[in-house]
Amino acid sequence: MEAQSLEANINPPKHKVRRILVHSHYVFFLLFLIGVTLDLIFQVSIFSSSILIPAGFTLLVFGTFVIIWTERTSHNFKQDSIDKHAFYSGPYRYTRNPTHLGLFLLVMGFGFIANAFFVVLTTLISFFIEKFIFQAKTEKMLEEKYGASYLEYKKVVKF
Repeated sequence: MEAQSLEANINPPKHKVRRILVHSHYVFFLLFLIGVTLDLIFQVSIFSSSILIPAGFTLLVFGTFVIIWTERTSHNFKQDSIDKHAFYSGPYRYTRNPTHLGLFLLVMGFGFIANAFFVVLTTLISFFIEKFIFQAKTEKMLEEKYGASYLEYKKVVKF
């Protein structure tokens, strides 16, 4: 029991949440590298014309914008006690995990521009892994830390 208390003091929940986020980014990056490698080996195309290149470029730019917007907004979350209104700032008013949404859009856009089937496939796989494994762990910790404020936020922001 004493060891758990000591660990909680050394690794507060904020650091545990960041650790989970870092692991999810590692998985995302690893699957991206696997997709690129498979595309270099097998060269399977998604489409035969260049019709999706403008859409890919749009996704890439928008994904980059979302990531930058998220980073600027997340500086407001450095407080230990956050009221429910803080959760609704920036991109967090639209999605509970905007960094992963931005990464998904950015890499999906790259996959469309490169006409890379396996990059698109591994991007979809990493999105679902993040959504159903890493996000569940992160949200459990945020619920413990912020309580009713975070639970109310989850009810309003579904994605």
